Amino acid sequence: MGRKEENIRKAKDLMYKPDRIRNIGVVAHIDHGKTTFSDNLLAGAGMISEELAGQQLVLDYDEQEQARGITINSAAASMVHEYMGKEYLINLIDTPGHVDFGGDVTRAMRAVDGAIVVVCAVEGVMPQTETVLRQALRERVRPVLLINKVDRLINELKLDADEMQKRFIKIITEVNKLIKKMAPDEYKEEWMVKPDNGTVAFGSALHNWAISVPYMKKSGITFKDIYDYLKKGDQKTLAKKAPIHQVSLDMVIQHLPDPEKAQKYRIPNIWHGEHDSEIGKSMINCDPKGPLALMVTKILIDPHAGEITFGRVFSGTLKEGHEVWISGMPKPYRIQQVAVMVGDSRIPVMEIPAGNIAAISGLKDAIAGATVTGIPDVEPFEQIRHISEPVVTVRVEAKKPSDLPKLVKVLKDISKADPSIHVAINQETGEYLMSGMGELHLEITEYRIKNEHKVDILVSEPTVIYRETVRKKSPEFEGKSPNKHNYLYVEVEPLEESITKALLEGEIPENIKKHKKEVVKKLIDLGMSREEAKGIFGVNGANLITDVTKGIQHLNEAKELLKQAFDEVCQTGPKAAEPLQGVKVRLVDAKLHEDAIHRGPAQLIPAMRNAIYGAITLATPILLEPMQKVYISVPHELMGNVSRELNQRRATILDIQNEGDMSIIQAKAPVAEMFGFASAIRSATGGRVLWSTENMGFEPLPEFLQDEITRKIRERKGLKPEPYTADHYRD
Repeated sequence: MGRKEENIRKAKDLMYKPDRIRNIGVVAHIDHGKTTFSDNLLAGAGMISEELAGQQLVLDYDEQEQARGITINSAAASMVHEYMGKEYLINLIDTPGHVDFGGDVTRAMRAVDGAIVVVCAVEGVMPQTETVLRQALRERVRPVLLINKVDRLINELKLDADEMQKRFIKIITEVNKLIKKMAPDEYKEEWMVKPDNGTVAFGSALHNWAISVPYMKKSGITFKDIYDYLKKGDQKTLAKKAPIHQVSLDMVIQHLPDPEKAQKYRIPNIWHGEHDSEIGKSMINCDPKGPLALMVTKILIDPHAGEITFGRVFSGTLKEGHEVWISGMPKPYRIQQVAVMVGDSRIPVMEIPAGNIAAISGLKDAIAGATVTGIPDVEPFEQIRHISEPVVTVRVEAKKPSDLPKLVKVLKDISKADPSIHVAINQETGEYLMSGMGELHLEITEYRIKNEHKVDILVSEPTVIYRETVRKKSPEFEGKSPNKHNYLYVEVEPLEESITKALLEGEIPENIKKHKKEVVKKLIDLGMSREEAKGIFGVNGANLITDVTKGIQHLNEAKELLKQAFDEVCQTGPKAAEPLQGVKVRLVDAKLHEDAIHRGPAQLIPAMRNAIYGAITLATPILLEPMQKVYISVPHELMGNVSRELNQRRATILDIQNEGDMSIIQAKAPVAEMFGFASAIRSATGGRVLWSTENMGFEPLPEFLQDEITRKIRERKGLKPEPYTADHYRD
């Protein structure tokens, strides 16, 4: 029996002992060595051969990932590790570090209870490190730290032992600063990472060694020994004496929580149902005998087995052949096969109890983020909030008209497997619009459609998604129904900034009816008047609608329709048919017909739509454009070329720091100006540059561009070049 088979047998036993399970993710900035590290863990546990680890990149089994050298899909793998004479099952989820795939990181964080944050010793804490750490802490995932690429401090930067330690202290301090800022209050102190208690390890994933203070005590290796081995260039011996999988998995077992412990404080944060209900108690206690509750974190399309749904089982036991319900779907589904993952192989099992990560086939309509339960009508898990939203769109068409049905199916599959990709049909032109997080995200998706799904497509130049908002408060505007029997009076104004921010960050539940008290309290705390907060009856994205009328007959029956009209307007604003953001709609008065027949959807929806559109046109509507933070690290002598490149792209330089012979520039730039930046910056610096971007939300488009861009968007969408004035909505 080989080591791998032996481990699979042990893993099947350990699944039933929650105190011996650790569900962990590895998170980091791009290129800080996450996948190499994950591979070495698998190799150390005997899941793949040791010679190949680091070269093999098992978790990057997608050829596209190996070609680009970056991780796109976060894959799962289980391994068995012995610590203090006991065996433990470690379920590892590898996540992408590239900003365009942040959606995948957020979903992976929902499935795990602990995270190893990998930081490169040379580059230190980077913007993406901060983003992934924020996502982990928001999901109440406890972090430990691995400082990677330590060998480079000596081989490339020629630091001595003192300078090396200073550099470590700087990284640890920065990570702790982030934990203090972003961790839940009750864990701010407890979750800080400290070398002396063993929540920090140092090493080199590429050369397969690592060290932590507890391991130094156990093995007698000192910091000086390590320095000497590195100085001599003998990392092979080091890897034998202090293997990275041993040191880091010891750290995981000692400091990261098991599912029983973690679910007690994680469930109240990610599930807002009744905690005293049977399923609520079962999830909080991670009870394998309770009703089934599972959260889908990822969907992979397997050419042979079809759709494979990955998810974390929070309660109950997942069994082959059982019927389950998917949130939002009317009928039950039958589970065809249940499996655990090892690298890229799925090992079928009969059942998987609470606290584990499962791969399931048979859940045809599940999407990433869905809730799967053994009983119908369970409150779903909180929606996964993506820190950034899609900001770039391309138009996609099939080269051969006969491929159209196939293309439609492929686009459906892709948006299921990666919810950060939005696919829509432009009704007017019949084109398919595909939106993603950035240029690279769409390029990779295009590559997949052509090579994996074998559909030849034509893709337009990328365009940017704008948002619409208002500058000032509008006067009251009257909307009439087509039959002239109903009149609605609306005012529109900019939403308080604190509330817009809370909505964008998902701090306010979307299901207002259900969580009315909590929502009202939150809005008042954020500075909204009590009357407006109490009247709120709809939220859409970062916009809300409130009813401040007094004693109007039949209004309650009509509210659902008014909310529908508000939702439509939020998707396509009056200026350029782009989504709204930061708009507050106030219903101030209404005259409704006595007879329900005369106030149906065909009357009230157009009346409300026109009222909101009309009010927006009088509130100085403007466009907001998506912005990116750009971080560039470049040798001093090439600074000028980089600044020139940025200035041509309407960028603002926020900060310049010098480290050694490199300048580190932080700037912000409009996404619209950043197309083609990759090749431009490479040729401007002869390739001697490291850079990364991060989406940073929307800002007002400069005044001088407002009209020109509005016209361009309207023409592209086949609308008249000039937006309608308020008079158009009065008739």
